[in-house]
Amino acid sequence: VRLVESGGKLVQTGGSLRLSCEAFGDTFDDYAIGWFRQAPGKEREGVACLSSSDLSTEYSDSVKGRFTISSDDAWKKVFLQMNSLKPEDTGTYFCAAVPEGDYNSCLESDYMDYWGKGTLVTVSS
Repeated sequence: VRLVESGGKLVQTGGSLRLSCEAFGDTFDDYAIGWFRQAPGKEREGVACLSSSDLSTEYSDSVKGRFTISSDDAWKKVFLQMNSLKPEDTGTYFCAAVPEGDYNSCLESDYMDYWGKGTLVTVSS
């Protein structure tokens, strides 16, 4: 499955942004989908993930209460709604997917099999 992210742009502190990740060649049904981000000079961090099998979600402490992961009804697209953005949210955001059952945590990049190329989010102070 090929993943394509979109929606990244420059936004002011306190603003909101919604990122999209679209699947090509398959749908997200029977996958767990994660959003990851990487700031310059820092390691990639898992921020949100969603299981298509039980609709459970998981968030990193750094975004809990501010970000929401969701999908469309067809499991063709997965979204990351980001509110109350902070400068430390700046980075390239990637979506990734792994077949259900093939992971321990979809916030850990080592478990993810498929990756998009990323979309850049910049939060100005």
